[in-house]
Amino acid sequence: MKNKRQYKILDIIKLHDVETQEMLQNLLLEYGFKVTQATVSRDIKELKLIKRAGKNGVYRYEVPEESSRQNFFVDSIVNVDYAINTVVLKCHNGMAQAACAALDSMDYKNIIGTIAGDDTIFALMRTENDAAELVKKFREMIWG
Repeated sequence: MKNKRQYKILDIIKLHDVETQEMLQNLLLEYGFKVTQATVSRDIKELKLIKRAGKNGVYRYEVPEESSRQNFFVDSIVNVDYAINTVVLKCHNGMAQAACAALDSMDYKNIIGTIAGDDTIFALMRTENDAAELVKKFREMIWG
């Protein structure tokens, strides 16, 4: 439930100008997630959302900039490998969907699509060479 809720939070803040935790809580309720303010607060912290002034000067929740998204992504990954043209990312338990959303927002070329479970992400690449290059890049990001 937590993974689905956090994934929905990422969707909601893309679609709506969410100014407060209460507003996010109400939007989650509209999508069928009955949560407390404390739960919303924890989700915001875990997703590392930030508040930034919008066009009208009102502060709203946003997904962090590239470096913050990348840090969140790197912190979520336990292992990375590939088979043919599919990259497999093992994540900390419960982190795959949020990490996958961060990955999707980074717009890596040659990723055709991604799918996430509870602790695993599959990224379909165009070629086996693309998969090998992406795994090399992720390993450097994660382990230096």
